[in-house]
Amino acid sequence: MISLENVAMKLNGAQNIVITAHTNPDGDAIGSSLAMKHALESVGKRAKVVIDDKLPRHLSCLPDFDTIIRPPQTAEKIPCDIFLVLDTAPDRIGDTQKSFEGEMLNIDHHITNKGNPSCTYVDAKRAATAEIIYELLDIMQITLTKKIASCLYLGMATDTGFFKFANTTAFTMNAVANCLEAGVKPNEIAEFTEQKSYETVKTMAEAMNTLELFADGRAAGIFLNEELTKKAETTEGFIDQIRIIEGVDIAVLLKCNNARECRVSMRSKGANVAKIAESFGGGGHIRAAGATLNMGFYEAKSAIMAAITFALKG
Repeated sequence: MISLENVAMKLNGAQNIVITAHTNPDGDAIGSSLAMKHALESVGKRAKVVIDDKLPRHLSCLPDFDTIIRPPQTAEKIPCDIFLVLDTAPDRIGDTQKSFEGEMLNIDHHITNKGNPSCTYVDAKRAATAEIIYELLDIMQITLTKKIASCLYLGMATDTGFFKFANTTAFTMNAVANCLEAGVKPNEIAEFTEQKSYETVKTMAEAMNTLELFADGRAAGIFLNEELTKKAETTEGFIDQIRIIEGVDIAVLLKCNNARECRVSMRSKGANVAKIAESFGGGGHIRAAGATLNMGFYEAKSAIMAAITFALKG
């Protein structure tokens, strides 16, 4: 694995950087990517963020959110100095890699990242990739502006459940304190990211009607068929509503995108959900992980419930 100092050296020597993250992007993926963009631009480099998926609207409070683009559909790859993959292994970035050509660097905090060690830096002790970017910018001696700090703060906040999860560390809180010193207003970010439309709240009520307990009450799931998935403008926060159920270790949210694709997100209080996700070609952390299942709704629901039940019994 390369060192963070090596990553800093390569970025310092580059001028044109393309930044990307995983499909189905979350707060850490978007926050880390935009923080890196602002940081590189602050020292005179050209940088753009390219994500091959629909962006979650509740993150649109981040500065330059509206500059994020989808990968261009081009026959020839567009050259860049550095192709920077954040918060995931390169096999989860969709078609973005097909559109750009440059030296790849991969920064991640997921223990399941098995990327090429010659270009990959992974620190699974960090609660969020945003924490690693915070370290990287310190090595690069880039000043923490309010724009950069806002993006880093949101990345750390969302991956720690706004500092409630077990992955919150002293390092996290020290980094957050410095973000606040740079001008971040936690209340403003929380109010914006937590607000939901009337339609979303109504859909959440419908989603809760799909709630099932299984594995002898040690697991709880929300299972959204294709119709409900399309109705849901966002499912942000849905899984948090069921992980608090007494006696539940694993909470799961299944969304059916179409007849042959479902997405699964899992959260746990003790069990290793990363292993479950890996069995379906996904990944993540011990306490938070996900996967895309190339199955129909009922098949995917049955498969994930069986895998969770087996893991809890094992």
